[in-house]
Amino acid sequence: MRGDFTRDTFDPADHYSAVLLQQGRVLLDADFNEQTAIGLHLLRTLAADLIGPHGGPGFAIGAAATGDDEPPDLTIGGGRYYVDGVAADATRPVPLAAVGDSGAVPEPGPWTYWSQPWAYLDPDNDDDALPEAVPYLVYLTVWDELVTAAQDPRLRETALGATMPDTAARSRVVWQVRAATGINLDGTAEELTGRFDEWVRGRRSTGRLAARVDRPAGSDEDPCVISPESRYRGQENQLYRVEVVAADAFVWSRDNGSVVFEVDAIDGRWVTLAALGRDDKLDLHVGDAVTLTDDASGFRGVASAVLRVEDVDVPDRRVLLSADVAFRPDASRHPVLRRWDHPASDDATDGGAVPLATGRWLGLEDGVQVWFAPDGRYQAGDHWLIPARTLTGAVEWPADDAGRPLLRPPHGVHRHYAPLAVVRGAGEFQDLRRGLGA
Repeated sequence: MRGDFTRDTFDPADHYSAVLLQQGRVLLDADFNEQTAIGLHLLRTLAADLIGPHGGPGFAIGAAATGDDEPPDLTIGGGRYYVDGVAADATRPVPLAAVGDSGAVPEPGPWTYWSQPWAYLDPDNDDDALPEAVPYLVYLTVWDELVTAAQDPRLRETALGATMPDTAARSRVVWQVRAATGINLDGTAEELTGRFDEWVRGRRSTGRLAARVDRPAGSDEDPCVISPESRYRGQENQLYRVEVVAADAFVWSRDNGSVVFEVDAIDGRWVTLAALGRDDKLDLHVGDAVTLTDDASGFRGVASAVLRVEDVDVPDRRVLLSADVAFRPDASRHPVLRRWDHPASDDATDGGAVPLATGRWLGLEDGVQVWFAPDGRYQAGDHWLIPARTLTGAVEWPADDAGRPLLRPPHGVHRHYAPLAVVRGAGEFQDLRRGLGA
């Protein structure tokens, strides 16, 4: 989650049950957020224990009527379905009636494969179309998405003044219904579910990362040993975010990737922004690395090109990028320009990303180093959070009893999967959902 946080302190291995405030103490965002995480973890663990890996009455898959020139479609029944304890809800909101309209408000129909809210499917993209050959499997994927005022302007409180600063962010459960091929679909529902679980494991990221502060010259050459003379040399406390943008490239940010600029228009390489940063620390400068994304690219997991800022036109709120932008902005999809903090280098990839070299320590800045495990599979969106503190001159990272930094899986994105149905023919479906407690 790319919010402006001090750090993420929740760890289920601690078995904390509550955060208790003490009088006269400083209150931090991490304390409140950990309490939220504790409650959410307890609720979802309880749901998974009672329901099982997945189950519920919602998300029934059915046939959808289509026209002659329309691609095949499916209906997605309303209601909730729980995947690893996470509740996905396919209930469509009831539209509001116009003032003075005496007519009855029609009940909304079910979502369909093409109209589902967070998939942003393109009928002209063959990769989005349902498979032509049957049988094929339809599945559900669920995850948590951070929502800030850049994605939902309603979060801004206009009573705070003309600048309307953002305040607290939100976390939302989003879902997608997609189709899978290449799975043996013969056998019982239990056998099909087992093969689907194996298919999911083959698609998950297996990358791991360790973090530390670097060693002075002449110290122990063991890459897992940290010298007591090692130190974080930054002048400010930071929450570093290391995020994979391709299997062989990553980017990093000092502020958890939270510095974004809402986009108004794009003309070739020039991008017009709604506003520049509030101060020099939160502004854009020549040489900055940026990515241009919107809701569609984010939910589709499409990695955007890492570009560089070549000029800043302050009066007109424009920046010149190092290459043309591949898509046109759509205000309804909330396009943003996100700033990253890694400097340009001769061996940069993807126009500005950092090469993801495994099996050796890679320096970020001010002594912070990361190590990508060589035996992992890295996917766009994998990210790790590394708090760096000036008082201790260290990064907060788990270590073993000997002080050696431990390899950790990504902090996110944590996607959950469940099979819904096998489409065996026109109007012929094998339901793979489970009832509650099944």
